[in-house]
Amino acid sequence: MKKTAFTFPGQGSQTPGMGLDLAENYKIAKQVFAEVDMALNQNLSKIIFAGPEEELRLTENAQPALLAVSIAVIKVLEEKGITIENSASFVAGHSLGEYSALCAAGAISLTDAARLLKLRGEVMQQAVPVGEGAMAAILGLDMQIIQHIVKQASLGAICEIANDNSVGQIVISGHREAIERAIELAKAKGAKRAISLPVSAPFHCSLMCPAAEKMEEALALVEIKTPIVPLVANVLARPISEPNEIRKRLVEQVSGLVRWRESIEWLSSEGEVEQFVEIGAGKVLSGLARRINRAAKTISIGSVKEIEQFIEAK
Repeated sequence: MKKTAFTFPGQGSQTPGMGLDLAENYKIAKQVFAEVDMALNQNLSKIIFAGPEEELRLTENAQPALLAVSIAVIKVLEEKGITIENSASFVAGHSLGEYSALCAAGAISLTDAARLLKLRGEVMQQAVPVGEGAMAAILGLDMQIIQHIVKQASLGAICEIANDNSVGQIVISGHREAIERAIELAKAKGAKRAISLPVSAPFHCSLMCPAAEKMEEALALVEIKTPIVPLVANVLARPISEPNEIRKRLVEQVSGLVRWRESIEWLSSEGEVEQFVEIGAGKVLSGLARRINRAAKTISIGSVKEIEQFIEAK
């Protein structure tokens, strides 16, 4: 039997209307959205299902919204007899997706995960005044060249690598002026593309340290259990299961590098994973997995039709 990893998407995968067909067709999915609404004391499901897009895109909404869709899919699969315990060897999540992965694997309750992500979105937004920070995607340059570029671009400001997504797809984060310098340097070095990203804050860099401190306080109050299967952590690109280490790494990932390429490489080699099942909105992680490991089989499950196809193929 093929070894499988369940992966959970991060910010950018959200679209208005995601999860609506799940809520309309499965009572258990509808209950997930209702529980998230109740946990946040907010009608988030209305924004998830109907938009407007600019409200859904707000970090404090997008993060728990993506969690809700992923867990709705998981609960429907469980109802159909497909559990993480019997179907996956590992879980992994991109940035906020780590909370979805841990919730799906039974380590954090849905209510706690939703509240933590709402807070995470708020404190990440508050860490840097709007307009002072920026992020950019650099395509077609290797890690060593980009490491040199961010060093050159800093000039007393913050400019750091935020996401190592796949070979030739790296995201940088920091002060706006430093990111703009890095974009020009990357173009001069022959990058295929170097573009500013439409984000509201500079995530996954040291400017997020105040947010990390607030998350450390919040995570200290939350019960974390041993997940059913190990989590391959963003900041380590290695599996972890011990609750206190999970807590520690969730704090670190607020300001730390998302080592997604290395995570998929570890899963493919040491983890012997042949199949990556993306749970929730969009198909971003499936695309990255195929770029990192061309032999990987990928499946995306975020709709009623995709759930039915997955069950049929079992």
